[in-house]
Amino acid sequence: MRILLDTNAYSDWRRYGQWNRTISMASEVLMPAIVLGELHCGFQGAAKAVENEVKLGRFLQHPAVRVVSVGESASRCYAHLKHFLRMQGTPIPENDIWIAALALEHAAPVLTSDVHFDHLPQVMRAVE
Repeated sequence: MRILLDTNAYSDWRRYGQWNRTISMASEVLMPAIVLGELHCGFQGAAKAVENEVKLGRFLQHPAVRVVSVGESASRCYAHLKHFLRMQGTPIPENDIWIAALALEHAAPVLTSDVHFDHLPQVMRAVE
């Protein structure tokens, strides 16, 4: 099974071991570049900044992990999702729309605890 990580899923996995079974059993773990940006930002100034960066670097080296970036296809998915949210009157954070767009593009469920992804029935959610 292929999964796409949200920032909170990676953080909760590192801190508490949550999602461990789902992540370890995935045949492919997609890491959005948007999530990497959020993680690097969160590491800055943290007490364990260097340790967090090293752990992330090791994780990204795993053969099952692939970083995915926004291209034309994802931008079209983003536009569709943004319009959908606007029409139903349920805005969510911009970065999460981009993450959802990448999940849609790659047909991968999002591993997340953010409930606002529930506003996007087009996007699958992974469960533990």
